[in-house]
Amino acid sequence: MCALRVSNVMSNHIEPIRCGTPLTEVVKALLENHISGLPVVDAERRLLGFVSEQDCIHALLVSNYHCEGDPIVDDVMFREPLSISADLAIVDLAQKLGSGKPKVYPVVENGKLIGVVTRTAVLGELARIGCGLELSKQTSADD
Repeated sequence: MCALRVSNVMSNHIEPIRCGTPLTEVVKALLENHISGLPVVDAERRLLGFVSEQDCIHALLVSNYHCEGDPIVDDVMFREPLSISADLAIVDLAQKLGSGKPKVYPVVENGKLIGVVTRTAVLGELARIGCGLELSKQTSADD
């Protein structure tokens, strides 16, 4: 199990959010990808922030109440996101996961986003390896 790395369970098919994206498009991406948060990147895929469902809910409530129009992701994203390396052992990541910790981690290599790993993906892999569970391939990247 120690040989399992983040690269074994990360998703690289989910498109990150670009700066300047309207929050309604961010919400659409979250819902379509069944994920609780997404990294925010620049044109070169450098990680600039992270936006979660919680960020969107609060911002949409405020903007709707005050009739301020559609905010953009830059207005609500967390600007100091935690990221991890694709080489990080799954066991080490699993020990970091806990209450109050992110449910989705951006995976960065050479300063650029290469994927995301979710708590659900880690749980599935640990169950498959440790318990011998036969699980179908993840179709959802939810937390």
